[in-house]
Amino acid sequence: MSMQPMDRQQPVVENHPLKPFFPEGARVLMLGSFPPKRERWKMEFYYPNFQNDMWRIFGEVFFRDKDYFLAPGGKAFREEAIRDFLTAKGIALSDTGYKVIRLKDNASDKFLEIVEPIDLHRTLRLLPACEAIVTTGQKATDTLLSLISAEAPKVGTCTCFEYDGRQMRFYRMPSSSRAYPKPLVEKAEDYRRMFAALGMLP
Repeated sequence: MSMQPMDRQQPVVENHPLKPFFPEGARVLMLGSFPPKRERWKMEFYYPNFQNDMWRIFGEVFFRDKDYFLAPGGKAFREEAIRDFLTAKGIALSDTGYKVIRLKDNASDKFLEIVEPIDLHRTLRLLPACEAIVTTGQKATDTLLSLISAEAPKVGTCTCFEYDGRQMRFYRMPSSSRAYPKPLVEKAEDYRRMFAALGMLP
């Protein structure tokens, strides 16, 4: 009696669950890798995991208060306030992964396979005032480098590149994940220097 081969489970391809956030006149485009699984979300927006420190970094940089974007009670984010702030500052958000496979059942970039990256050409056409792209982790950095011709900046610094006739800056910022071994105040200082160089601090 012949044995039938066992069906191997096909990997699940996930489409990006959020629309890009492209406020009119945005000068900066921040790119992460891909959102965590939905059960870890605290809001329907970028960096939704409460254990991710991006919005604490922004609070520290712009308001000297890491809890500025936390809701009363300190257990959720103030999504509307975040959106309003980003719109006023001209900061756009998206991710480098459009379609991905999680090689393990977690949010780690280390086990994230990007099947289809961001359409950078279309994205920058929608952001005509954008002058800088910021990556917020190694996976996002590596993916962006596969799409442009530029030298990889060291963490906390930038390099310049040309894309479709546009002169742009490429900033490599530290990951806001707590898995990245750097204190929040030191990460915030890297972001503060970047936003100061871009003329976006008060």
